[in-house]
Amino acid sequence: MQKLSKFSRHLLILPLLFALAGCNLVVMSPSGDIAVQQRDLIIVSTVLMLLIIIPVIFLTFLFAWRYRRSNTAATYDPEWHHSTRLEVVIWSAPLAIIIALGAITWISTHKLDPYRPLDRIDAERTMPADAKPLTVEVVALDWKWLFFYPELGIATVNELAAPVDVPINFKITSSSVMNSFYIPALAGQIYAMPGMETKLHAVINKEGVYDGFSANYSGAGFSHMRFKFHGVNQQGFDQWVAQVKEKGTTLNRDTYLKLERPSEKEPVRYYGAADKDLYSAILNMCATPGKMCMNEMMHIDMMGGGGKESAENREKLEYDSRHVDDLSGDHGVATGENSDAPNATPADATSGQGGDMQNMPGMQQHDGHTMPGMTDGTGGQTTPAQPNSN
Repeated sequence: MQKLSKFSRHLLILPLLFALAGCNLVVMSPSGDIAVQQRDLIIVSTVLMLLIIIPVIFLTFLFAWRYRRSNTAATYDPEWHHSTRLEVVIWSAPLAIIIALGAITWISTHKLDPYRPLDRIDAERTMPADAKPLTVEVVALDWKWLFFYPELGIATVNELAAPVDVPINFKITSSSVMNSFYIPALAGQIYAMPGMETKLHAVINKEGVYDGFSANYSGAGFSHMRFKFHGVNQQGFDQWVAQVKEKGTTLNRDTYLKLERPSEKEPVRYYGAADKDLYSAILNMCATPGKMCMNEMMHIDMMGGGGKESAENREKLEYDSRHVDDLSGDHGVATGENSDAPNATPADATSGQGGDMQNMPGMQQHDGHTMPGMTDGTGGQTTPAQPNSN
């Protein structure tokens, strides 16, 4: 029984090993140009390092054989201590490889910066001047993914689609803890953090259905925090959008607050209409009624603070305890089958809209990274977002 128990425990590791192997296969055979360039960088770096590793391994066996004790023909010189020629060979080759790797890393770090807009569709086609990117706003929830298409007015849960050869601008945040947005076939992983917005520019070049998931552990439901990414032609994407609008319900504040609660194995959900200010409220951590938006607090701080009167803002700025009442013996986790995130028609779309969101301050760039913005202090006007310099 003890041996069987150990064998059973070893079997539990197999799915993880197969998953890792499958991910590696996708990474080395991607379908998006950014992932292709990252794959090429891995190959070049590996080849450069093998230029040293292979000769060293070979010489290790050669020296062991050549200077074995039984080989009396080998020169025996116990007083030998230095060779300038050997020192030059030992140090010059690794130094040349380090310089080459450094140059490649420097170029690739800037060229593959996820905040940098794309300049090509693939290795053979440059980005057309009139190309219009598709904007997707990504929210990591516990434990599912919420995608907004602000230009189309729709939203989805655990399903993402984009037309082939069209640049995609991802804006990524989280509702609670840190996660990592990762589609191996498309591009590298990008962190999703509460109260912050990260970015990713990418393009898919081949039609297909690809796996996406969180690559950063975030709690009990992490293992099932997966979604499907559909790369389709323009006609297929238009049909997908029409399907979402036809079958979807309305995503307003009330619906979102139910969806935000921790749940596992959440099914795909469509929202044919979505509150246009909801993503901004999630980013500024004020989707819950009565909470102060982070950019409003930043504006107060920028203006010198609110004095003693601002003590009343403390409760409005408490976020970490917002799910305490939801916790129960099962850690507050619901499954997709019994989650109270609605499948049917939700509450009135006008409830919980938070009309003042339209007057929220804008976004301000800081060292190339977007954070909830602040007003510029001149008559309450919003400081516009600055274009990314790189």
